[in-house]
Amino acid sequence: MSATTRNDPATLLLPEQSFPPPAPIEPSPIAPLLDTPAHDENLDARLDAEAERMRADAVAAPAPSELTMLEARSISAWFGDHKVLDRVSLTMEAGKITALIGPSGCGKSTFLRILNRMHEMIPSASLAGEVLLDGEDIYAAKRRLTDARRDIGMVFQKPNPFPAMSIYDNVVAGLKLTGIRAGRDSKDALVEECLIKAGLWKEVRDRLRQPGGGLSGGQQQRLCIARSLAVRPRVLLMDEPCSALDPTSTRVIEETMLELAHEVTIVIVTHNMQQAQRVSDNCAFFLAAQGTPGGIVEHGNTEVMFGSPTDSRTFDYVNGRFG
Repeated sequence: MSATTRNDPATLLLPEQSFPPPAPIEPSPIAPLLDTPAHDENLDARLDAEAERMRADAVAAPAPSELTMLEARSISAWFGDHKVLDRVSLTMEAGKITALIGPSGCGKSTFLRILNRMHEMIPSASLAGEVLLDGEDIYAAKRRLTDARRDIGMVFQKPNPFPAMSIYDNVVAGLKLTGIRAGRDSKDALVEECLIKAGLWKEVRDRLRQPGGGLSGGQQQRLCIARSLAVRPRVLLMDEPCSALDPTSTRVIEETMLELAHEVTIVIVTHNMQQAQRVSDNCAFFLAAQGTPGGIVEHGNTEVMFGSPTDSRTFDYVNGRFG
């Protein structure tokens, strides 16, 4: 499909569709335990054992055979007449973590929002180019917005759980928003599975009906990750997910990312160079010179980018000489 300017607000308002879950969810062995009387002395031990077993299974499982590659081709973006990105192309490898690094104002977050069609929500915004999910343009006329959002999830810089909703309802909220219908048993299993993958199950398993807004900042961010995972995304975008968190919460989020990379392609924006080195397989360095739109200076394997970059500007940035 040729590059065209896209800015059609009408595509944002779609009726709720009914989509079956991408994969059947077996009834959870833990869900019945949630109704066990509180005086059951063996409940904690049983929950601990089952959660550990499921976490071990998730970590030990081989990588899925059909992980998804995301490719941006010649992406340019504008806010009104102001051009913020100029012909950016980047391949984000399937089953890998790609980090987008660079100084503030160089277009990293704008690029990330374009990857799941959030850029078009801004009235003055427009773009040109293609975003290919396994070879299919997510901006194609035949492509539903709800499909793109379900396939490409987003975790924002500031945790944004629905504060009045329970932890349980926060996790399954995405099902309704994307038009997916599921029974109670399937929801119970899904909530448990996603909270385990997000590293939050042990901390909240006995208060699933309490408001998500009552969790700590780090717990809220993991709840948002669990909510994103509930719709079975093929790609997960993360916009500085640890910038407002303490070091302990940051470590847990990073561990969660590394575990999730076995089953979903991840793209993360970060200003933390140590974090980029710790978690990413590949990096893309964005830069915008004074008065010019942002673009990619260099991209490639993270170890190479930090150890022996080909562009002197990359070397200066990753070594803290500017930015």
